[in-house]
Amino acid sequence: MDINNLLIWIVCLSCVTTTIYAVRTSFHHNRGWIFVSTFIFVVTAVTSYLIPNLGGLVGGCFWLIFILIPNLVNRKVNQLVAQQRYHQASKLAQFVSWLHPADGLREKPEMLRALDLGQQGAIAEAISILNRYKTTDTPTGRSAIVTLYQIDARWEEMLVWIQENLSEARLQKDSEMLLYYLRSLGETGDLNSLLHAWEYYERSIEQIPNLITRNLARMFVLAFCGKIEQVKTLINGSLRIYSPTIQVFWLATANLAAGNESLGREQLLSIRDSNDIRFHGAIERRLSQPVVEAETILTDKSKQILSRISAELLQEAKYSGKADLTQPKPNATYFIIGLNLFAFALEIQFGGSTNFLTLYRLGALVPTEVIKGDWWRLFTAAFLHFGFLHLLMNMFGLYVFGRLVEFNLGIARYLILYLTTGLGSMLAVTWMSVMGYSKTQFVVGASGCVMGLVGAFAAILFYDWLRHKTRIASKNLRGILLLILLQAIFDLTTPQISFVGHTSGVIIGFVVGFLLKVIGK
Repeated sequence: MDINNLLIWIVCLSCVTTTIYAVRTSFHHNRGWIFVSTFIFVVTAVTSYLIPNLGGLVGGCFWLIFILIPNLVNRKVNQLVAQQRYHQASKLAQFVSWLHPADGLREKPEMLRALDLGQQGAIAEAISILNRYKTTDTPTGRSAIVTLYQIDARWEEMLVWIQENLSEARLQKDSEMLLYYLRSLGETGDLNSLLHAWEYYERSIEQIPNLITRNLARMFVLAFCGKIEQVKTLINGSLRIYSPTIQVFWLATANLAAGNESLGREQLLSIRDSNDIRFHGAIERRLSQPVVEAETILTDKSKQILSRISAELLQEAKYSGKADLTQPKPNATYFIIGLNLFAFALEIQFGGSTNFLTLYRLGALVPTEVIKGDWWRLFTAAFLHFGFLHLLMNMFGLYVFGRLVEFNLGIARYLILYLTTGLGSMLAVTWMSVMGYSKTQFVVGASGCVMGLVGAFAAILFYDWLRHKTRIASKNLRGILLLILLQAIFDLTTPQISFVGHTSGVIIGFVVGFLLKVIGK
C-alpha cells in the first residue's frame, strides 16, 4: 500500500460522492461543485493512466485546494455562525468564495456581513443588503427572504410565503427552507401540522448528511412540543456548538411548551439583551406571545410521532458511540491503540517499521513459521505495522469502530471480540497460504481486527433491526455494507493488502458480534 494509490482512491471516491449528492440536491444550483468534482476526477484518471506514479499526487493537490479546503473552511464558517460570530464567519466565507466562487458562495460573505452589521446595530444597512439578494430562484435569495421575516419575527408571513412559493419537491431538497418551514409551523402554534410535516418529510431529513442540521430539525419539533430532556440531550451533544444564547432560547421554548412558564420566562429574560437581529425579535415575541402548551392540543397521532422521534434520537445516539455525556470513555479502545503505538515504537527502536527483518523478529505472521510452531505470531502480528501510514489508517479505523462496538457490547465482550477476530483472521491467512489458495507469506497489521469490528457493528445493527425494525438501524446497516464492499474492491486492486485477512475478519466479526449481542441480552 502506497500513498499514491491511497490518494487515487480517496480523490475518486470523494469526487463521485460529491457529484452524486450535488446532482440529487440541485443540479442547477450545484453546478460549481459538479464541474469541479468532474474535472478533478478526469485529471486524476488521465494522469494515473499516463503517469501511474503521479496520478494520486496530482489529483490529490487539486482535490485538496478545490474540494477539501473549501468544505473544511465552510464547515468552520457554519460553526462561527452557530456561535453568532458573524464578523469572523464573513471573513472566512470570503476566502472560500475565492477558491470556489460558484453555488452561492460568492454571495455568502455579504449575507454574513449583513448579520454582522445587524449585530452592531446597523439594522437598516443590514436589511438593505438582504433586500438586494432576495429572490425565490436561488438558495442565497431564499435565505435572504426568510432572514428578513425572521428579523421582525413575522412567522405567519414566512409560513404563507413558504407554502405559496416553495413546492414539496423544493422543500425535500432544500434543507434550510425545510427547517424554516418546520419552525414557522411551531412558532405559529400549529403543532399537529408540525408533527405531520415532520412525518411527511422525515425521509428527506434523514438524508441530510450533516448531523447538526438533522438534529436542529429534531430540536425544533421537540422544543415546541415541550420535550425538555430531549432538547437538553441535543444541546449537550451535537448542538453544543451553538452559542449560549441560542441554547437558552430553545430550552426556554421547551419549558414554556411544557407548562413551566415562570422558568421559561426567566430564561428568556436572561438573554433579552441579545444583539443578534435574528433572535432579538424572536425573544420579544416569545415574551409577549408565549408558545402554546403542547399537551393541551396534541392529538394521539401527533403524540405517537413525537414518541418515535424521541426513540430514534436515542437510537442514533447509540449508534454514534455516545448516548450521553455520562457514558464512560472507550478505555478498552484507547488501551488497544496504546498497545499498537508501543509496538510501533519498538519497531523504530529495533531497526525501523519498514525493515522486514525487524518485523520478523518482533512477531510478523509468516505462515510457514506458524506451522513449525511459532503460534504466538498469530497474536503479535496484529500489533505490528509496516510504516506510519499503515499504522495511521488502522488506528483511525480502530478509533471509529472500536468506540461504537465497545459502547454497544461492553468492555469484556468487546475484548473477546477483538482477540477472536485478530486470531481468526491470522489463522485464515495462514490456512489459505498453506493450502495454496493465497500467496501471502508475510503479514502485519491490525486490519483484520478493525474489519472484525466493522463486521461486529454490522451484526449489532442487524440484530437491532430484527428486534425493533428501526429505520436508523436499517440506514446505518446499508452504509456499513457499502463500506465493506468498497473495502473489498480496494483490497482486490491493491496487491500489498491482505484480502483474505480483511474478509475473514469481517465474517468472524459479524458472527461473533451477533452471538455476543444475543448472549448479552
